[in-house]
Amino acid sequence: MKLLTILSAIVLLAYPFAVYYGLNQWGVGTVAAVLGVLFILRIIGGNKTRLRELKYIAWVSGAMGLVLALLAITFKDTSWFTYYPVIVNMLMLTLFASSLWQKESMVERFARLQEPELPDYAVSYTRTVTKVWCLFFVINGSVSLLTSFISLDIWTLYNGLISYLLAGSLFACEFLVRIYIKRKNE
Repeated sequence: MKLLTILSAIVLLAYPFAVYYGLNQWGVGTVAAVLGVLFILRIIGGNKTRLRELKYIAWVSGAMGLVLALLAITFKDTSWFTYYPVIVNMLMLTLFASSLWQKESMVERFARLQEPELPDYAVSYTRTVTKVWCLFFVINGSVSLLTSFISLDIWTLYNGLISYLLAGSLFACEFLVRIYIKRKNE
């Protein structure tokens, strides 16, 4: 089962390319059926994660993916597939933003998986990083939505490559800032 979960995660990361290639090769019905199976695996695989918030993301994103696949088949309209990255960004924004009103922000929870005893400056820093990720999800989700109304080529380029490069760049910059902050405070 773990192999299937890993496989579905890889394919879902490559979702835009899978949609682009699948639609050009097989059409709406086949793409919806294959993605439907992968979304079901995502829901099942979500039970394996340690953080309940990540389970929530897996369940809801899997369920919403199934709904989009059903809508694409029902209306024979490929544009339904393009809304999945928007939904994922909205879910991540909701998860990260809602954590700002809780005792521990989302980034703090991730940090505590590595280092359970965080100093005060690190707690403050993780709250700021959570806000930065919220801004990222707003911008990225908005651009993802805009690309849904352009062409499938541009949608695939942005959602399958550019958005991942932007997220990776943000993560890398945050990592460097984290090292600087840690050295400065310790």
